[in-house]
Amino acid sequence: MATELGLELARRGHEVHFITYAQPFRLPYFVEHIYYHEVEVPSYPLFEHPPYNLALSVFIHNVTVQHGLDLVHAHYAVPHATSAWLAKQMLDRPDFRIVTTLHGTDITLVGQDPSYRPITQFSIRRSDGLTAVSEYLRRETVHRFDIAAEAIRVIPNFVNLEKYRRDAYPCLRSKFSLEGEKIITHISNFRAVKRVEDVVGVFAGIAARLPARLLLVGDGPERVRAQEQAALLGISDRVLFLGKQNSVAELLSCTDLFLLPSASEAFGLVALEAMACGVPVISTNVGGLPEVMPEPPAGHMLPAGDVSGMAEAALPVLSDLRLWNEASQAARAKAEQFSADKIVPMYEDYYAEVLRQ
Repeated sequence: MATELGLELARRGHEVHFITYAQPFRLPYFVEHIYYHEVEVPSYPLFEHPPYNLALSVFIHNVTVQHGLDLVHAHYAVPHATSAWLAKQMLDRPDFRIVTTLHGTDITLVGQDPSYRPITQFSIRRSDGLTAVSEYLRRETVHRFDIAAEAIRVIPNFVNLEKYRRDAYPCLRSKFSLEGEKIITHISNFRAVKRVEDVVGVFAGIAARLPARLLLVGDGPERVRAQEQAALLGISDRVLFLGKQNSVAELLSCTDLFLLPSASEAFGLVALEAMACGVPVISTNVGGLPEVMPEPPAGHMLPAGDVSGMAEAALPVLSDLRLWNEASQAARAKAEQFSADKIVPMYEDYYAEVLRQ
């Protein structure tokens, strides 16, 4: 999302500098007004683990001095907002501002570790501006870190409606499925919180009733367990593990149903991207998902772990073409509420507000 925001800001004429340890995978080409700075972490025998956060602080300081930056937008409180604050102290520029966006993991997981909680709270409080991607995440931050609710601006994630649309790409259906088979898709980093085994279980329930294929996009620690689950259920021949993909819009544009049975989601950006491609979504009713998901039949939310319920909810929309078309249109309409044209100006306005402080 940070990359997409930078791209949108550059299109609006802002000068944008990405400062990170590796080039963002969604920034593979030259874009006017965008500059990329790769943080180099020196390796010294003195340090068993090179201090990336200190190297990042130095790079933020140097880029700001060289290019006259007005504001640094840190995504995640730790370590990025921490490094930005340290860079600000070195700059000794009262007019320099830090905006920190909380995405979820920094609040609900990393920030709760006793080793990181104090520095997470410190970094949040030292930011000049704070945004959260959902009302849910704002509530969690207020509750867990004793931050005033009015100090956090909710600016939801957004989607590029020109990039994510069903008619923007050639049909890839024949590459993955036989004629008449439905395509079910899941995209994630395959961490335990994504409950990929549930994805396989839901698909098994669907595949027992109608012809279908499952596309699993991404990679991570739960991939092996998902493969074992598919073998155990006897559906390995209908489950395709596609690994990490730089672009998923083409895959979503030929998907019939998207599954997101996560145990926790601060927002659910991938569900929004699927909806923009006219894909009905079945998800859990956790975290920020209720703020994103459309009403049935375009979206169904069930409790985490309700594998059979999710499979049952999927069958009507997959079995009735008229109902699916209705759901597809409704999913796209809901996604339009989160278009880049509506959300990015909210960031521009907030930057201006913070810079006036």
